Amino acid sequence: MVFKRRDRRPIWRIVFEFFWPRGGWGRAARYVKHRLHRLPGSPEKIARGIFAGVFTTFSPFYGLHFVVAALLATLMRGNVLAALLATFFGNPLTYVPIVMTSMRTGYWLLGMDGDPEDGAATIGEQFFDAGNAIWHNLKAPFTGAPTDWTDLSVFYDQVFYPFMIGGIAPGIIAGAISYFISVPLIRAYQNRRKGVLKAKLDALKKKAHLKGDGSSKPD
Repeated sequence: MVFKRRDRRPIWRIVFEFFWPRGGWGRAARYVKHRLHRLPGSPEKIARGIFAGVFTTFSPFYGLHFVVAALLATLMRGNVLAALLATFFGNPLTYVPIVMTSMRTGYWLLGMDGDPEDGAATIGEQFFDAGNAIWHNLKAPFTGAPTDWTDLSVFYDQVFYPFMIGGIAPGIIAGAISYFISVPLIRAYQNRRKGVLKAKLDALKKKAHLKGDGSSKPD
């Protein structure tokens, strides 16, 4: 294949670069910012996509964030690619505050007892175990193993549902802040880019005009 990597990365490097990409998260953030600025569409449409992507990171639908963000952006008439890029707001550096904020808000809104801050690692393990349980139960009819949905029911009641409910308010707040910050920044960038392109076009026209005048002079 033409675009296949010549040097296959070992598993440990893939995992490491997921948590710390090449060049660091600062470089990754600058890349996402650059891509967002260059997207086609009005600043408001792009910002609506950003809102959808940031809001989605406060939801517990891990593994489906791209799908959820794209659907929200479509419903909001926002830029879908902007929504996909904005989901990188949720990354290994921000997962802990996002999860803790959403869980604490959910527990408070639902009047649930207990402390969700038993540790983000514990919640992450519960998501991982839930995924394994779903996979086990899906395979059960073919392997003859017994199905058991008890742990998934507990996971839904104690983690997934409060996370989903609690993530709505902070997701809206974070998305709204991102929207109102993005609109003027994107508009300024687009206006500056239009100015640069116009200046280049005027320079080319002037050069072509001078060249035409020189070629039209009699020998």
